[in-house]
Amino acid sequence: MSNLAEAAEQAREKGDVNILIDAIPYAKTLGIQADHSDDLVFVLMPRKSNIGNPTLPALHGGAVGGFLEMVSSLHLIMAMDVAKMPKVVDFSIDYLRPGLFKELYARCTIQKFGNKLVNIAVDCWQEEEGKSIAKARVQFLID
Repeated sequence: MSNLAEAAEQAREKGDVNILIDAIPYAKTLGIQADHSDDLVFVLMPRKSNIGNPTLPALHGGAVGGFLEMVSSLHLIMAMDVAKMPKVVDFSIDYLRPGLFKELYARCTIQKFGNKLVNIAVDCWQEEEGKSIAKARVQFLID
């Protein structure tokens, strides 16, 4: 499926964000997947290309930041009738712990849904949801 708008429409109809992920090359390159078992949780699968510190090994901060920005975009596309990639106005991330070379999870929450701007908070963890390794705040322009 080459058209993002078609993928978004089909993903919303079927309730499966993985259809949308498959249509975005960057999301596939990072190794993003979605788990719909309970609530929508995004997963970054461990890939050697995402390692920043091979000594630990630990995930690269850019891979973690890219993951959080991408999942917030995916969450917004699924939450509203958006046929194109939303425009990021502001992105802020707090790195709290090192991300080890294992699965990374993220959950998004829409904080404010305005006429032109949407604010989303993203929490990211590995083994315990209460022990965040990073938190992000993203502001999108919608038109």
